[in-house]
Order: sequence, then C-alpha cells, then structure tokens
Amino acid sequence: MTSASRLFAAWPWLVPLAAAILLATAAFVGVAGALMVIACVAALVGAVLSAVHHAEVVAHRIGEPFGTLVLAVAITVIEVALIVAMMRAGGPDKATLPRDTIFSALMIICNGLVGLCLLVGGLHHREQSFRVEGANTGVAALVALSTLSLVLPAFTTSTAGGTYSVAQLLFAAVASLALWAAYVFFQTVRHRDYFLPPGARADEDAHAPPPTARAAWTSFGLLLIALVAVVGLAKLLSPAIEGGLAAAGAPPAVLGIAIALLVLLPETWAAVRAARADRMQTSLNLAYGSALASIGLTIPAVAIASILLGQPLVLGLDPKDLVLLVLTFLTTTFTLVSGRTNLMQGAVHLVIFAAFLFLALVP
Repeated sequence: MTSASRLFAAWPWLVPLAAAILLATAAFVGVAGALMVIACVAALVGAVLSAVHHAEVVAHRIGEPFGTLVLAVAITVIEVALIVAMMRAGGPDKATLPRDTIFSALMIICNGLVGLCLLVGGLHHREQSFRVEGANTGVAALVALSTLSLVLPAFTTSTAGGTYSVAQLLFAAVASLALWAAYVFFQTVRHRDYFLPPGARADEDAHAPPPTARAAWTSFGLLLIALVAVVGLAKLLSPAIEGGLAAAGAPPAVLGIAIALLVLLPETWAAVRAARADRMQTSLNLAYGSALASIGLTIPAVAIASILLGQPLVLGLDPKDLVLLVLTFLTTTFTLVSGRTNLMQGAVHLVIFAAFLFLALVP
C-alpha cells in the first residue's frame, strides 16, 4: 500500500483530531479573515463526514435498529447545544429560534431527506420496500409530538403570542420526553422486528464481518470528538452566518433553517447512502427517528433553559407553517401506505421542501 493510500484509509481517524485542533485554535484566536473561515468550513464538512463513518461502524457492530439511534441521538445533542447557546447569547431576540429550528428540522427530514432518499432509491432500484408497521408508528408519534409542541401553543389562551405558560411548558416537556422514550422502547425492545429490513437482501453489509469491540469503541470515541468539533465550529461560524443572512436581508427564520441544515448533514448523507444501497428501511429509521429525537429531546431542553434563564420562548407556528406541516404529514401518510417507494413519491416531497425554502425566503 502506497503512502497516499494509507493516508486516504486513515482519513476517518485524522479528520476528527484535525477538526478538534482547529476548533481549539479558532476559539483562541477567533474566526477572523477569509482563510480561517474557509478552513473552519472545510473542517466542519470533514467532521460531519467522519462522524457518519464512525456512526456506521458503531451501528454495524450493534446492529439495527440500535445503530440508527446512535447517529440520531448524537445529532440531536448538537442541535440542543447550538440552540441553548444561541438562546443564552441572543436573549429575548432569540425567542423563536427553537421553534424555527425544530420546524426546519421537521421539513428538512420529512420532505428534503425522505424525498432525496426516495428519489435516489427510485433512480437506482425503481422500487424499494420497508416495514409499514415501524414507519407508521414513528410518524404517528411525530404527529402527536409536533401538535403538542408547535401547534397547540398557537391556540392556547393562558398566554398570548404562541407561548405556553410555565405549567403548560413543563407538561409539553414531560410529554415529549415520555413519548420519545416510549418510541425508543418500542423500536429497540418490544417490536424491534418492525424496524428491521424486510428480507435478507435489503442490507448489503449483512455478510460483512462486524468490527471488533475495540474498533467499535475507538469509532465511538472519534464520533464524540467529531460531534464536538461540529458543534464548536458551527457555533464559531454562526456569527458569520448571521451576518451573511442579515446582509442578504433574509428573514429571521432562515437562521433556524441554517442551523438545522448544519446539524442534519451527517444524517442526510448516511440516509442517502443507505437508500442508494437498497436499504430504504435504514433510511426511514434514520429519518423518522431523528425527527422524533429532534422534538422529544429538544423541547425538554429548551423548556428548562427558558424557565431557568427567564427567557421568553415562542413555540406556536404561524398559519403558513401550519399549512406546510399539515401538507407534509398528509403526504407522508400516502407515501407510507403501501410499504413500497418509487420515484414519484420522492418528487412530491422534494417539491414541498422547495416550497418551504422559497416561502421562508419570500414569506
């Protein structure tokens, strides 16, 4: 093996460490100058790709559906850390940031990510199959969580302006966490078979030997380093992102979209790769599991942060976003009804995603 080949084979191990070093350097000297910004962006992308690699190693070691939970929970930790950090830094001006980020994550996952997986899978395999029982269970929990967290605050009367009272906020936080925990138990213990690929052909890695325990633990450690680098670099780059959005005259909600796009990049990459490899079940497990974790873990975290810091928290969606949310869940219902996917379904979801992006820029 040549030195170039050895270097290429070692990139998943080198990139997280390099990204962590650059994060420490940037935190000390600041993100000033075009060269440092470019370096931080490159390190952020590299950390995301290495996080996907190490998450897949861990997933292959522990098997489905536990493997998809690793990346879903890890990415949600990133999302929560970024939101809470920006809430503390921005004060009352960031009252709608959690809502915008969670709603953006839902639209990105349920339309952008799922639509891209269906499109890529349809182009390469015409039709793909998945377990309806598992997918429908996830979507049902997602509808309930979304309604409790993002819809009801716009209609309650105890407080005004799309907010919850402290008691209502605590109830929503406990309900979100309990429903997410129930879904994880259902997925990994009670009905694990609902989330396994239908038939032996769906997992091309099934015949590959699983990594050793040492390799899996090493990948787990490097996954944590990569995720810390992603969180830190995204936080350091956020002022530049906010400045660019302000200079472009973009609405405030676009910041939530930018955060969601950053933190969901690893899952999107992993899910699309799975769809291309004819593992649609894994793609849907990642998608809907991530969406549930995004609400089930983020809402309790931002609720506690809002109460402890005394900061306002606006969760209720405006009418335009409510329509998009209803359209998304209605379309998802038709997509999942048969247990088979095709190209047209992907096109429909991607058009809805394009409408979401367009209306965010031109409300």
